[in-house]
Amino acid sequence: MRRRRYIPAMASPAEKAARFRDRHEGPDPLLLPNPWDVGSAKLLTSLGFEALATTSSGFAGTLGRLDGTVTRDEAITHAAAIVEATDLPVSADLENCFADDPAGVAETAALAVGAGLAGFSVEDFTGRADDPFYEPVAAAERVAAAVEVAHAGDARLVVTARSENYLHGRRDLADTIARLQAYQEAGADVLYAPAVTDADELRQLLAAVDLPVNVLALPGAPTVPELAALGVRRVSVGGAFAFAATGAVVEAARELLEAGTYGYWERAQAGGTAARAAYR
Repeated sequence: MRRRRYIPAMASPAEKAARFRDRHEGPDPLLLPNPWDVGSAKLLTSLGFEALATTSSGFAGTLGRLDGTVTRDEAITHAAAIVEATDLPVSADLENCFADDPAGVAETAALAVGAGLAGFSVEDFTGRADDPFYEPVAAAERVAAAVEVAHAGDARLVVTARSENYLHGRRDLADTIARLQAYQEAGADVLYAPAVTDADELRQLLAAVDLPVNVLALPGAPTVPELAALGVRRVSVGGAFAFAATGAVVEAARELLEAGTYGYWERAQAGGTAARAAYR
C-alpha cells in the first residue's frame, strides 16, 4: 500500500481539521499512529504518516501511571504539546471526556478546540467497576454534546464516538452496533469499537453503519490490506507503539543486568539515526 507523505505547510487548525476529515474518505485506510510524547510525535511525523492521535495509556505511562489516571488538564496540555510538535492533524484520546454529564463533555470539547486539535474521541466507558458503561441514551446525549461544540467553529473537529464493550469484557456485538448507530444519529463523524477484530463481526458492524469506522490494530486482527477490503477507513495502534518502546528498554536493561553485553546498541544506533533526522 502506497504511503503519501504530507509536506508541512503551517496550516491553520481549521485547515488541519478539514484535511483530517477528508482523509477518512480514502482511497486507502488512514493509518493513525499514536505518539506518547513530543519526541515520538516528531519521529512519526518524519516517517511519513498523514495524521497522529494521542494515546491515553501511552501518555499515562510517561508519567509512571496506568491508563485512566490522567486528569483533563493533563490530557489537554499533553494534546496541545503534540499539536505544537507537528504540522500534521492531531486527534486526541480524551477517554470519556472526563465527565459523566453532557455539560461536562461539552466543556472538554471546548478545551479540545482551544488546543488546536483536528479531532478527539469520546467513550461510553465510565471507568467505574460497578457501573462500567453509560446507558445508551445517556451515552448518545454525551456524543451529541461533544459534536455540538466540535462542529460549531471554523475548525470543524472530527468527533470519534467509541463503544467500549469489547475492550472491557462485554462481547455483545448487537449492543455494540446499536450504540454505534445511536452515536451516528447523534452526529459523530467516525465510529470506533476497540477490540472488535474478527473479520465476520467487522463485516456486520460495517454493514450496519454509514460513517467511517476505525479499527484498533491488535494481534490476530486482519491486516491493513484485509481491513481495507472490508471497508475500514482508519486504523490506529493505541498504546502499542509506546509499550513496544518500553519493551525495548526492558530487553536492553535485562541484557546489561543479566548478560553484561551490549547488543542493544544495534537498535540504539538505528533509533539515534532516526531521531537525528526527525528532531530538527
